[in-house]
Amino acid sequence: MNFLLDVNVLVAWGWSDHTDHDRVVRWIAGRKKVRNAKLFTSPIPEIGFVRVSIQRSSRQITVSQAADVLRGMLKSLGAIHQFLPDDLTGTEWPAWCASATNTTDAHLLELAKRHGLHLATLDAGIPGGMALE
Repeated sequence: MNFLLDVNVLVAWGWSDHTDHDRVVRWIAGRKKVRNAKLFTSPIPEIGFVRVSIQRSSRQITVSQAADVLRGMLKSLGAIHQFLPDDLTGTEWPAWCASATNTTDAHLLELAKRHGLHLATLDAGIPGGMALE
């Protein structure tokens, strides 16, 4: 199985003080052992990582510093990382997306599905998402 990584997976993986850091680290290590496994990122999760990283540090890190952390994370994945350009418009929404709080999740899930991927997330409330165990 190949996965598009959600913002919350990237944030948990990137910061060792995050509650789910160890769980995500273990999950990624497991994916690295699977032959032909691919982990994808796209613009929204990458931008979300930078934004949330700055916010959670109370602005103690800069945009450049957060981007450097993300670059290092993705580099550590080696050949299993792929970048997925976002080819969905902002007008394509699944029926379950009924509020503003669901829009990013719905968009990423639809993007993953369009490309034959699963959305790897920490949010068990996304219909069709693959919440990490």
